[in-house]
Amino acid sequence: MKPVEIIRGDSPIVLGLPHTGTYVPNELLVQLNARGRGLDDTDWHIHRLYDGLLEGVTTVRATFHRYVVDANRDPAGISLYPGQNTTGLVPLTDFDGNDIWETAPTPAEVAQRRAKFHAPYHAAMEAELTRVRALHGFAILYDCHSIRSHIPYLFDGTLPDFNIGTNIGTTCAPEIESTTQDICALAAGYTSVTNGRFKGGWTTRRYGRPAEGLHAIQMELAQSTYLKTQCAPWEYDDAKADQLRPHLQTILATLAATLKGTS
Repeated sequence: MKPVEIIRGDSPIVLGLPHTGTYVPNELLVQLNARGRGLDDTDWHIHRLYDGLLEGVTTVRATFHRYVVDANRDPAGISLYPGQNTTGLVPLTDFDGNDIWETAPTPAEVAQRRAKFHAPYHAAMEAELTRVRALHGFAILYDCHSIRSHIPYLFDGTLPDFNIGTNIGTTCAPEIESTTQDICALAAGYTSVTNGRFKGGWTTRRYGRPAEGLHAIQMELAQSTYLKTQCAPWEYDDAKADQLRPHLQTILATLAATLKGTS
């Protein structure tokens, strides 16, 4: 299986999908313990949730699971959130702090996975953002994520529904952040926060270079907004998704028009 799937479009928006993949090579699957083989920390069905929301959008999707190697982590292994519980380039625990490996990967194995999976994903992302910027004079990476709304190991209380990350306003033009905030704030029945627990992962921070015409924003959705239950079998809830998708569609369509004429 190829490590990355690309759908090319002519919109200024590129959707990043680093955590929807569930592929684990057989030789790695046998090294996971029973908890690890559950793949609980997947961004379940996020590619389905966003499918068809914006005509001409480009998507860059990792097919491999984050337990193989996390496409949204610094390849050097540097923590995104120093001093806080988090998972690394190749996670040793799940989001609840439980071990996931029968045989933990060696540094050499981590390096192999980084080269085989992580590097091709980011080569594709860099290429697509560069291509889209050449078309429009700018490109906007909208990095798509989701997570359970209750994870005491990672955060206190209940996570808001919309979690916008711009690394404290550094990864995109101010109007991109404010536009997204305003749409989320007006979404009746939903809660939102900007640069709360999730400020944007390595992908957002790496490609968010506004001075170069590259803008990046992360959206971390609470899985309660579109799943029937936040546990196995992680079923997609059509009714919930149908309520959520128009807000996501408004965000994408508005962002696609936000910087036109200013580049």
